[in-house]
Amino acid sequence: MTADLTTNPGTVLPALAEALVAGKIRTIDLTHTLDPDFPVIILPPEFGQCARFRVEEVSRYDERGPAWYWRNFTCNEHTGTHFDAPIHWVSGKDLPNASVDSIPVEGFVRAVCVVDCVKEAAADEDFLMTRDFLLAWEAEHGKIPEGCWVLMRTDWSKRSAADYLNLRDDGAHSPGPDASAITFLIEERNVVGFGTECVGTDAGQGGHLSPPYPAHFLLHGAGRYGLQCLANLDQLPPTGALLICPPLKIKNGSGSPLRVLALVEE
Repeated sequence: MTADLTTNPGTVLPALAEALVAGKIRTIDLTHTLDPDFPVIILPPEFGQCARFRVEEVSRYDERGPAWYWRNFTCNEHTGTHFDAPIHWVSGKDLPNASVDSIPVEGFVRAVCVVDCVKEAAADEDFLMTRDFLLAWEAEHGKIPEGCWVLMRTDWSKRSAADYLNLRDDGAHSPGPDASAITFLIEERNVVGFGTECVGTDAGQGGHLSPPYPAHFLLHGAGRYGLQCLANLDQLPPTGALLICPPLKIKNGSGSPLRVLALVEE
């Protein structure tokens, strides 16, 4: 599928389309189904809360509409598998083109690296991915390319709904990155975004880190993006896949539920 853009312009996309039709490329769904029972983040009671997905039938081939079926739905911008735009966090609130309707669309289709932290997360539910952990990953899989997405695989998405948030008296307990990892990805690898299988890009106890919630604070302050509640990361290779993740074009949107797909060569 390799094409020389200098001597053969116009060949890459037709070759991609041909490979898709021929079954040489597999499309993998990294998205949870939007459902009223899917868990959402729970904040301390003094703060506003994230609304779950809700659906209301308008008609279903009946007296309300004899030939059509449709429904109304409501949810928070950060319900289910969702995208975080820079404007979502206070550190990104003054950046230009920081909402989902105005951020550059190029970042929605990029190469993706998947960092396997399954063993570490199984041994420690509060596991923090560090810069040193990423450097060790690079020693095995190669340097993280500029402008790509980096996803943290923990298999957290395989947990039941009851265990997904993993709430206790002191809050949620789930794995995530520390500040050194996010700083490394932004400043030394210039990634476009970072994603996880958990309900947020930060660890459940990320509020106790410095800065608090480093993934949100540092990523969005640098104009980068986040993906949360991903699924099926175990079906992706460490490198070589293509991520497709366009959010809904909501005016001034801080984020959006979305369908995240990955293309993998067979």
